[in-house]
Amino acid sequence: MFSHGARYVGAASTTLVEGWTLERLTPPSRLFGANGLRTGPDGRVYVAQVAGSQISALDVDTGELETVSAQGAAIVAPDDLAFDARGDLYATEYYDGRVSVRGADGTTRVLRDDLPGANGITFHQGRLFVDECRIGGRLLELDPGGGAPRVLAEDLPMPNALEMGPDGRLYYPVLGTNDIWRIDPDGGEPERVAGDLGVPDAVKFDAEGYIVSTQVATGEVLRIDPRSGDRTVLATLAPGLDNLTFVGDRLFVSGFTGTVTEILGGGRTREVLPSGLTWPLDLTTGADGTLYVSDGTYFYSFTPGGGLRTLGMLFSPGWPGYIRGVTAAGEGEFVVTTSNGQIARWRPASGEHEVLAGGTEPLDQLYGVAIAPGGGVVAAELGTGRVLAVQDGAGMALASGLDRPTGVAFTADGTCLVAESGAGRVVSVGGSGVDTVVDGLETPQGILVRGGRLLIVDAGAKSLIEVDLETKARTVIARDLPVGAPPGVDLEPLKGLPPFTGPQGLFAGIAAGPDGTVYVSGDAEGSVLAFRKAG
Repeated sequence: MFSHGARYVGAASTTLVEGWTLERLTPPSRLFGANGLRTGPDGRVYVAQVAGSQISALDVDTGELETVSAQGAAIVAPDDLAFDARGDLYATEYYDGRVSVRGADGTTRVLRDDLPGANGITFHQGRLFVDECRIGGRLLELDPGGGAPRVLAEDLPMPNALEMGPDGRLYYPVLGTNDIWRIDPDGGEPERVAGDLGVPDAVKFDAEGYIVSTQVATGEVLRIDPRSGDRTVLATLAPGLDNLTFVGDRLFVSGFTGTVTEILGGGRTREVLPSGLTWPLDLTTGADGTLYVSDGTYFYSFTPGGGLRTLGMLFSPGWPGYIRGVTAAGEGEFVVTTSNGQIARWRPASGEHEVLAGGTEPLDQLYGVAIAPGGGVVAAELGTGRVLAVQDGAGMALASGLDRPTGVAFTADGTCLVAESGAGRVVSVGGSGVDTVVDGLETPQGILVRGGRLLIVDAGAKSLIEVDLETKARTVIARDLPVGAPPGVDLEPLKGLPPFTGPQGLFAGIAAGPDGTVYVSGDAEGSVLAFRKAG
């Protein structure tokens, strides 16, 4: 996930050249994911957004959102939240391995910066507890004054959002073993409370002392007796649940897609905030015109009138990894690049993927991918400045020394074009070397060849540009696009941590349907845009 930030307020002012129309196929997201939830002293629900790199406060009755810590502020990719008795807000920063404190006066300081995978966090009677959601993670008590941490447990397989129970023991879910554990924070061995769940990723306690836990893989909200381990399903939602909180006796849960849902009695629910895209990256279309959207931990199809349909997500069988680049490779088949550093052929329906390159030695920050007219696969490796052709399970360099290559496309005659985002140009690569096709751009990312014309998403200029490949004449189709970093905000890629290996950066993808519709991922607002030319 990467640093998205506040919703892109300039999106409504997008301007088009005459003869083109714009339609938002998906509405802008109100939250870029909803991860840690914590009820604040003011009764509002505070929402950590890893993908949004921001913290928002939600009024659960009105749906009103206030940005508390915005993109570009000191807190980066917050995952979970806790308040101390003074009302200071503590946030774990998963990618940066930090715990930061935002004071009630608005100032921010870093408490610890040596906790890889820092995730769950909770206060109890002035004592601060944190765990690391990674293989070999630790459960720690931190000194709010900055002293050395105390290790309560270690070598844990991905512990997550934790909470102190009414019995004075600390309860923590473990994703890697699919169970919930507890430990006396003053000493003793960990004890397994419940197992064979739906991959628990958060625990809290209701007024009667029962555990309430979200299940990320099954979408269940469970109520568990901590004495016997017996469980009841309170509600079943979509997979991808992340955390929960109580406002009085009212229960609210969060999801990867930015949804916040109130759990009512009898299995009923109330949507407080709707789902949305959290990180739309690359796009591709099938021969029948179906649009496919890579949204980081989710992969969707989109059909007019049918909306988004989930084809796969982080916990789906055969999931290839956190998807960045994608191109359709036949009916129900895709070639993807992942943040794991792999190029893979993926069949969502059968839950299978085949690694084409990067299996033994992961590649460095893969982005765009394309299939040549002859069937060969080519991808951009931003971290090394290379363009790779897949051959015999490895990536063979077609070009090297490029400045942050991102998008890849082919012309009808098989010429490979690459967006060199760091150099502000699009180049052709091949046996004759690297030649400039279009220069004078700011930050080109997604590119597409349609007929004899090259379409470029220039995230720096926030423009969609069309270039005649023969005459080199260029037209700006749209300006003020909701892509890239907000004006005045200088973003740095997030550090990597499995299964979201990084660094993670920005990438606005582009695709076209057989009817000529041009699609662009509005990554700054979490939308997909459709551009159509009259006639």
